Amino acid sequence: MPCPTLDDCRALDAADPLRPLRDQFDLPPGVIYLDGNSLGVLPRETAARVQAVVTDEWGQGLIRSWNTAGWFTLPQRVGDLIGRLIGAGPGETVATDSTSINLFKVLSLAMHLQHRRGDGRRVLVSERSNFPTDLYVAEALCRDRGWTLRLIDGDPQTALPAALGPDVGIVMLTHVNYRTGAMHDMAAVTAAAHAAGALMVWDLAHSAGAVPVDLNAAQADFAVGCGYKYLNGGPGAPAFAWVHPRLSAALGADDWSTLAGWWGHAAPFAFTPDFQPAPGVQRLLCGTQPIISLSALEVGVRTVLAAEPLGGMAALRRKSLALTDLFITLVESRCAGHGLTLVTPREPQRRGSQVCLTRAEGAYAIVQALIARGVIGDFRAGDAWQPDILRFGFTPLYLGFEDVWHAVEHLRDVLQTQAWRDPAFQRTQAVT
Repeated sequence: MPCPTLDDCRALDAADPLRPLRDQFDLPPGVIYLDGNSLGVLPRETAARVQAVVTDEWGQGLIRSWNTAGWFTLPQRVGDLIGRLIGAGPGETVATDSTSINLFKVLSLAMHLQHRRGDGRRVLVSERSNFPTDLYVAEALCRDRGWTLRLIDGDPQTALPAALGPDVGIVMLTHVNYRTGAMHDMAAVTAAAHAAGALMVWDLAHSAGAVPVDLNAAQADFAVGCGYKYLNGGPGAPAFAWVHPRLSAALGADDWSTLAGWWGHAAPFAFTPDFQPAPGVQRLLCGTQPIISLSALEVGVRTVLAAEPLGGMAALRRKSLALTDLFITLVESRCAGHGLTLVTPREPQRRGSQVCLTRAEGAYAIVQALIARGVIGDFRAGDAWQPDILRFGFTPLYLGFEDVWHAVEHLRDVLQTQAWRDPAFQRTQAVT
């Protein structure tokens, strides 16, 4: 099959039914943005919405806006919007806190539920390549609760079943791996965890808004996820938490996370000295909610939901796969001989919405040279188990096929001219 040309890419853009969704965003001129898997682009409506919250709802409404502007129920309302993207029903998801804090809360609750079962399971299984904050949270909780954190290496399709012994109480995985873009079969992994007697916790940080997710169909137990990547909620946007309704319905008055706060109380303004948990997932709320940030997140989530009349997540997924297929094909044909190796799975069903490459020399500097040209991806450092990664995210809401062509052309030129050897690109930034 011949390598696609620039004209081919332009024809794909012209025929793209999702192309109008790009107009929802403020994209800087001259930038090809391949880092939406780390921080989404600014929606055009966000600034006006935040301004209205600040000047009208806060400035004029003052404390009355908890009632008159609906601030009090904003975590549930935004949670329900996110729920439409992850296969959750109304009332099953709340937008709140950060992914790390939400993970602490759901793992704490999952450990409590397993302890209540009384079968002595005290092992939490995850991948060594999981996102570090997930592993840190799990490590701290395991140390505090007398659990063991068991990390698997290699291909999880073979390593995970071998790790699921009778001592395993919780399996915690990120649906799409942040380093490689490899995606788990959520339903199959969840079924395996349940068959082994474990509860299943999913991190959807690189899934929500990027790939179709159906938590209820997969029978997952808990999920958390990020608001500032594919959901376009802005830097540090609130995250979300989900609990399966079969678990929510069975939660009693003593079943709550170690991290309890007044917003998770059944009646916060009763001001009782003892904690009385709200029903279901709402008990995972904690302190007073960040209303300005939640309002910005609501705008971001709606940019993804704008795809619903055009085919929704299925249409976004088709375009995502077409973009990543194109990138892989162009890199392998136009950048051949420059030492790049693909680490993202080729199989569409195993790939998220990103493509990751390795190179023995200069991976960080290559990314920096691309950024200097307006092609923004990012770098993830390797270690004893993993190589350095050049990471490129593909958000179909605002990325086009011609963008992919030009990105690869810049990559080719950086490699051919060895522009990446410039000393300016060797200096490591605080954020890579």
